[in-house]
Parts: sequence; C-alpha cells; structure tokens
Amino acid sequence: MRHSTEILISGGGIAGLTAAAAFGAAGFSVVCVDPTAPVTDADADGADLRTTAFLQPAAATLAAAGLWERLAPFAAPLQIMRIVDAGGATPEPRLVKDFDASEISDQPFGWNLPNWLLRREMVARLADLPNVIFRPGVGFARLLTRETEALVTLTDGTTISCQLLIAADGRASPVREAAGIGVRTMRYGQKALAFAVTHAIPHHNVSTEVHRSGGPFTLVPLPDRAGHPASAVVWMDKGPEIARLAALPDAAFNEEMTQRSAQVLGPLTLASRRTVWPIISQMADRMSGTRTALVAEAAHVMPPIGAQGLNMSLADIATLLDLASEHRHDIGAAAVLDTYHRKRHLDVQARVVGIDLLNRASMAGSPALRDLRAKALEALYFATPLRKTLMRTGLGLR
Repeated sequence: MRHSTEILISGGGIAGLTAAAAFGAAGFSVVCVDPTAPVTDADADGADLRTTAFLQPAAATLAAAGLWERLAPFAAPLQIMRIVDAGGATPEPRLVKDFDASEISDQPFGWNLPNWLLRREMVARLADLPNVIFRPGVGFARLLTRETEALVTLTDGTTISCQLLIAADGRASPVREAAGIGVRTMRYGQKALAFAVTHAIPHHNVSTEVHRSGGPFTLVPLPDRAGHPASAVVWMDKGPEIARLAALPDAAFNEEMTQRSAQVLGPLTLASRRTVWPIISQMADRMSGTRTALVAEAAHVMPPIGAQGLNMSLADIATLLDLASEHRHDIGAAAVLDTYHRKRHLDVQARVVGIDLLNRASMAGSPALRDLRAKALEALYFATPLRKTLMRTGLGLR
C-alpha cells in the first residue's frame, strides 16, 4: 500500500517528536515512525532516566511547536553553571567558578526536564495535531530517491512518498546509511551513568560539573522529590569503572558518588535506577542527501558536556523548518537541502571539536595535567569579556 505526505520523519525520540510537532504546527503534513514505542513513565522498563537541559534559544522553537506550554510547569531553571575542580590529592573542591546567566541575559541559561516526561508530553502534543500521524512500532526499511520525491518502505510493508525525509533515527541511523552518507566516530573508552539523586543542600537552580579524572560528574537541578532537593546526575568515567559502579549495592554507591561529587550538595542518595550509556563523538560527512536531511544524532553525537547535544539538534530542526517555510513549493529540493547543510555543518563541526577537547581535558588523570586544567579555568574566568563571549557562544547566541 502506498501513501503520501510532505514530510516523513524516521525516529520517535525527543528530536524526532520535536521535529514532528514543529513541522506539524507550521502546517506541513507529517508522518513520524519509530520501531519502538516511546516509554513515557519513569517507572516502566526501558525508561530513559537521563534529563535534557534546553538552553535559551530552544524555548522559542518549543513554543512555536506548541510544546513549551506543556513542558514549562515541569521545568527546573538553570541560573548558574558552576565548575568545580576537585583534582587535588583528595576529592575536595579546590577551585569553584560560577558562570551566572544574569551577566548576559535576564533569563536563565535554560531549563532541565526528564527525558521520559518529554516523550510523554510530546506524544500528547502530536495527538492534538490533525496533520501529524505518529506510528510507533513501525520503522524505516528501505529508501529509493528520485528527483521529485523519496519513496520510503516501512517495516510493515507500507510505502510512503514524501517531498522530504528527515533522519532523526540516532547515531546508527539506518536512513543515513541508506542515503550513502559517511560518518566519522571518535571513541574515548568512556561510558556514563545516568540517574537521579536527592541531597541535603538545595541546588538553588545551580548546575554543577565536578572535574577530577575520568570525566565530569554533573549535577543538574530537578524539582524537589517528596520534599527533598533533587538533581539529575551524569557520571562519566572509563568503561570498566562505570561497570563496577553500576553493580554496587545502593549503600556503597551512595558513599562513592558522594565522595566523587566532592560533597558540593552534601550526602547524595540514589533516587532512581542507574542506566549506562556509551560516550562517543561522531559527525556525518554531510547533513543532507537527495531528498534527505539529517538532524540530531543521525548527524552529530558528542559527550554530554555543556548541554550542547539536543540543543544543537533543535538548531538543526529550526534551520530546516525556516528553509522549508521559505520554499513550500518544494521543501526537499536539492538547493534547499544544500543550503541546510551549509548553514549547519560548520557550526556543528566547531561544537563537536570543542566538546571533544573539553572532554579530553576532563579525563586528565595525572596531577600535572589536572593542575594545568585548573589554571586554564581560572584564567578563563577572570578574563571577563572572554567569559561572557563563551557563555553566549555556548547558548548559541550572537
């Protein structure tokens, strides 16, 4: 059976659901498919217990898609980004620097939300859009591109004709592979533990990265849990160490993570399951092909530092939507997609390289390298114009 739509989105993760809502709200006909139904309950098997920090520019994209009004009541604002160097002889803070959003804006840097909740609210939004069809349980199978259309065969045998195919199907993107677009991958031997904690000291809307060795230990504000201050944690380290930590009994894990956090929020208590995620950097050779646009992790992957990952994905979606709105007569034309590639690829490349360097610095294990990292942080912080420029650049502002 053959159907047609203006846009087919392969991938029903946060990026794919956001894209479906954004293009649907702009009046395009959209079909979004994913072989796995999204898990929308924190306690369900397979729930994504990570969180996403949406930076300032993302709010406008989410609002235009009709998503922000749903998400705002659950969002924890991020007013201060705190960097703690604990690279001395013992895991104690020896250098603490606060990057305050009030220096560059009257808004917080961004807002933090649990990934499972994002999926819940995004799926609900798609149900309100009559021009959007979401088909969980059905995935991409084959691609045939022509000058005027892309013909996509789905795993249930359905063929869909579309003007534009958007690949939002992850770092191992089958659409990217079918389109013949290459990818470069950098591996660090790292993994990340993601989980939630409660703690004795309120976070006061401060997101904290504690650097020692192996990778950062990041605490991102969450709304209180059962009357206790709460944060989402991403703990990066070498793969074998993460495997050891993931297997610890809760009491031993609480002790180790409290020590690794340099006790910046007092004793930490595990408040969720622990999930393990691989850490890589990856970049597609191009962000577009014939009738095809790559967004999010189909186009770029980086370590979870500085809240860059999904915010770059939303910049992809916003850029592609602007171009599609300007060229409604043929949204997937070669000239449109070439422009999309040019507008996004250099920025993506610069950010992937920048986060790669920051991650390598955070992994430093020798005392000499850790001392050098601390001196570099201090020099950056006290160069006020540079500090403000870097904060604005991190947000994607000019």
